[in-house]
Amino acid sequence: MPPEHPQWVIDARRAIGDRIRIRRIELDWTQQRLWEAADMPRNTLQRMEAGQEMKISHLLRVAAALRVHPRDLLGNDWDSS
Repeated sequence: MPPEHPQWVIDARRAIGDRIRIRRIELDWTQQRLWEAADMPRNTLQRMEAGQEMKISHLLRVAAALRVHPRDLLGNDWDSS
C-alpha cells in the first residue's frame, strides 16, 4: 500500500483543483466543455477539480484548453515544511 501523502501535498492538489475550476468559470465553461476541449474523460476532470490524484499529462491538457500556462494552475502558494 502506498504511503499517505503529507498534508501540504493534499492542500496543493486542492488548490490546483480550485484554480482549474475558477478559470473554467471565468471562461463561462461547463465541465463538459472543458473535458471535451482537453480531450479527456469527464471523470478525470471531476477528480482534478476535486483535488485528487492527477497526471501531469492531464494537467498539461487542461492548461492548454484553458489557455493558461501550467504554472498558473500549479501556483506557488504551497509550503513543504
